Amino acid sequence: MRIVEKTITGIDGSTARLTGYVAESSSEMADTARPAMLILPGGGYAMTSERESDPIALRFTAAGYQTFILRYSCAPSRHPVALLQAAQAMRLIRAHADDWRVAPARVALLGFSAGGHLAATLATASGEAALREHGFTEPQEVRPDALLLAYPVITTGPHAHRRSISTLLGPEHRHDAALLDMLSIERHIDGRTPPVFVWHTMTDPTVPVENTLMLIQACHEAGVRVEAHLFPEGGHGLSLATRATARAGSPGAAGEPDPDNVVPAVQIWPDLALTFLAGAFADRP
Repeated sequence: MRIVEKTITGIDGSTARLTGYVAESSSEMADTARPAMLILPGGGYAMTSERESDPIALRFTAAGYQTFILRYSCAPSRHPVALLQAAQAMRLIRAHADDWRVAPARVALLGFSAGGHLAATLATASGEAALREHGFTEPQEVRPDALLLAYPVITTGPHAHRRSISTLLGPEHRHDAALLDMLSIERHIDGRTPPVFVWHTMTDPTVPVENTLMLIQACHEAGVRVEAHLFPEGGHGLSLATRATARAGSPGAAGEPDPDNVVPAVQIWPDLALTFLAGAFADRP
């Protein structure tokens, strides 16, 4: 295993960090290219969560994926800085397919919360205009082959997580009707959208589950393959929903994990995602 690091400079001069966990060739194992996964942590476009970074990457690395984390630029950077960095990260992964032992037609994109919104913007027609404007003349070339979303921000409408959208656009553009329409993902699902896996909790107090329900309906209407899992309980930002990825509890809890972040019923989602990916990639080289 080796760790690769790349710096991606944004159009505003900010920098993003791409970190990869790459399994190298071994005489003891079959020397074949592996599927890859690019992970976009959440954080309301104000930061990128470490709870949704390395623990997620290592979970999928153990399952045979070459995994990459993009710690993209957040506020004060504004749209489309992070989108262009995510597109560049996808381009780098495919461009280094031989060196990083990646199957370039089996690259998944996994986003959490606001990172889910960023992932969905790249994977759908929502981001096409901005990509073309900034030199990605063929947006399909940087789209993932499968899209995985965990408690994602989807809509800019009545059920929006307004803080994420406002942070992404900044005070100058947070009420820009054209931008809000472009970044409302459910309005831009079409036949070119890759297969979608999504999960959410019904009791999420931060990003309403209606975001995911709107995504499911849009995929269904467009004929896009979608697998959705709605868990009856659990808060927002669960990551793996284990003790290892739980937020620290209150100061009086002596560093114990927040019990609201440990939800055994949710812990199955990585296995469900891997089964989904096996099916989505079954006919790909």
